[in-house]
Amino acid sequence: MGKTLVLAEKPSVGKDIARVLKCHKQNGSFIEGDKYVVTWAMGHLVGLSDPEAYGNQYKTWSMDTLPMLPPKMKLTVLKGTGKQYQVVKTQLQRKDITEIIIATDAGREGELVARWIIDKVGVKKPIKRLWISSVTDKAILEGFKNLKPGSQYENLYRAAVCRAEGDWLVGLNVTRALTCKYNAQLSAGRVQSATLAMIVAREEAIKKFVPQPYFTVSAKAISEAGKTFTLSYKAKDQKVLKDESKVDALIQKIEQGEAIISELSQSDKKQYVPGLYNLTELQRDANKLFGFSPKQTLSIVQRLYENYKVLTYPRTDSRYISEDIVPTLKERLKAVSIGPYRTFASEIINKGFKVSKNFVDNSKVSDHHAIIPTEESPQLMKLSSEERKIYDLVVKCFLSVLMCPAEYTQMNVTVEVAGESFIAKGKNIKEKGWKALYDQNFDEDCDEEVKNQSLPSLVKGEKIQLQSVVKTKCFTKAPAHFNEATLLSAMEKPYLYVNVGQKAAKTLGETGGIGTVATRADIIEKLYNMFYIEKNGKDIIPTSKGRQLIELVPADLKSPLLTAKWENELELISKGKQNPKTFMENIRTYSSELVKDVKGSSDKYVHDNMTGKRCPNCGKFLLDVKGKQGKMYVCQDRACGYKETVSKFTNTRCPQCHKKLELRGQGEGQIYVCTTCTFREKLSVFNKKYRSNNQKVDKRSVQKYLKQQQQEDEGNFAFAEALAKLNK
Repeated sequence: MGKTLVLAEKPSVGKDIARVLKCHKQNGSFIEGDKYVVTWAMGHLVGLSDPEAYGNQYKTWSMDTLPMLPPKMKLTVLKGTGKQYQVVKTQLQRKDITEIIIATDAGREGELVARWIIDKVGVKKPIKRLWISSVTDKAILEGFKNLKPGSQYENLYRAAVCRAEGDWLVGLNVTRALTCKYNAQLSAGRVQSATLAMIVAREEAIKKFVPQPYFTVSAKAISEAGKTFTLSYKAKDQKVLKDESKVDALIQKIEQGEAIISELSQSDKKQYVPGLYNLTELQRDANKLFGFSPKQTLSIVQRLYENYKVLTYPRTDSRYISEDIVPTLKERLKAVSIGPYRTFASEIINKGFKVSKNFVDNSKVSDHHAIIPTEESPQLMKLSSEERKIYDLVVKCFLSVLMCPAEYTQMNVTVEVAGESFIAKGKNIKEKGWKALYDQNFDEDCDEEVKNQSLPSLVKGEKIQLQSVVKTKCFTKAPAHFNEATLLSAMEKPYLYVNVGQKAAKTLGETGGIGTVATRADIIEKLYNMFYIEKNGKDIIPTSKGRQLIELVPADLKSPLLTAKWENELELISKGKQNPKTFMENIRTYSSELVKDVKGSSDKYVHDNMTGKRCPNCGKFLLDVKGKQGKMYVCQDRACGYKETVSKFTNTRCPQCHKKLELRGQGEGQIYVCTTCTFREKLSVFNKKYRSNNQKVDKRSVQKYLKQQQQEDEGNFAFAEALAKLNK
């Protein structure tokens, strides 16, 4: 009797499936049972071949060999995965294996992982598909009861191949063209170039911004009952106050008038939860709250999905769940009825909950629903601090959509005085609802226009006293630099940051922006690794290399419209509504045009970060670059690839100004340097002074040192002051 081969994407998932299917015979990289053989990839085992596989002419990077347009793309076993590939190949070719079940991640890229392996091996056996959103025992069993025919996912596979081959043709051709043309390590691609272009455009806007002064007028008011509150001046023509003399005249006029409440409105409002988490929202909150990079968050939530099985599939762009998940909600609530969530979860279970379109909508779920807890309870003590933080965010978000909305009374007051108007807005919380889950700092901004002051009881026609009227000089603010959280927002909704026109904005909105929830973190990391961007605190700043690249890249490639167009067409291919051959023919033509564009350019690239130090390998001058982890010297020659660390960014704080220190040098010569103040200290000396067992900073020693420094500073200041008097 034949057996079925189950192909998972990673070892952890493969082993879980094997256990559920009662496969117990361990054979290293596969597990066998009576009916099933379970094996796994390690992510991608097979990928597209490098250009060199298409002929010796491509071994040397030269403009003469561009564009590279192989008639048929070749597959190759990826470096470092050969051993596992041979294991999977052997199992696929077994004569007793009569059927294959693809159990890789349920998505476009997961489909590609499995199909490329099967294509490379060359087996022609019946295929079925396991399509699940969590890897709990229950989900796996349910999935195997509802296996889908592999033919149902052929179009998804074709779309995945088009995406991969399209990125190969466009990315490698334009990267080689730029590198050869300007003799520098340059790379470009449809997503990374569009993302970098937004960062560069934002930096240019900040540099060109000229602050404009304006004035605001506010007043302290006292009601007839003696209660105080704050009023803000509202000009009748809605114009900004720019002329200070007019502002002074306005204040003088107001101070002589009688203040009466002319309008007063009160309305009860409800605030519902914005929605469940998709990956981008989770990455954004994790960055804002904990400083986690998007890639770090994805790695953590992937572990919670794969290893701990306490969260559902993370690479999702939906903030809704489908109706078939609703019957499982009670079981999921029981699973999270632990620790700090027990009270809230139990209350929801006891009181019951309403299912609404706010979080249940089949039409807004594509491949996967929102990230929610599974039916398995975690052992919180086994989670690391980082894992616990991400799990906490997801659980609270899940509980909050099942709780009552937050209720408050919004009060709007208009005060007339000497023909001018002042307004006051406030809110009084009636019922915290879901906001009771969160800390006080979360319980803000029910509405952007509603201020947090609590207004006293007032009546229309009531006379009030203006205690003081003051003007405040303000300046318009430049656009903020992108940070990792806001950059994710820009990638998700680029039409809010780039003027692309109404029709194009609609397309971008429908296709989910540039990149996908699964790739955005890697794109941002690549921009760091190529030294196109660097960090200044939390702010993302384009480097000179990044700014120059955007000048050199063909205009079409740095527009978000290109990737929106691709995603739109790939979606049609996955649904069988567009011919993949037509898509690829267009990509080949486009790749040729890009190379032609670069070849014909008269632009120049300048290494303005060149040092006087030569590369020990090839003798060319090294470049001074700032990476995400620190400063480095890298060789300007792409073929050489030499790198050396100059300094590392650390989380160790300066004893003088409390800013993060840099660690410079090598071996025994390593020193901590503060780039903000004058602090410098050898690593060995610093450890003796401030660290216990060379691990954690000894707080008592630091405090003692700081006190000593303060006394010395005070003494120095007193001495300097006395000296100054003598010099007068």
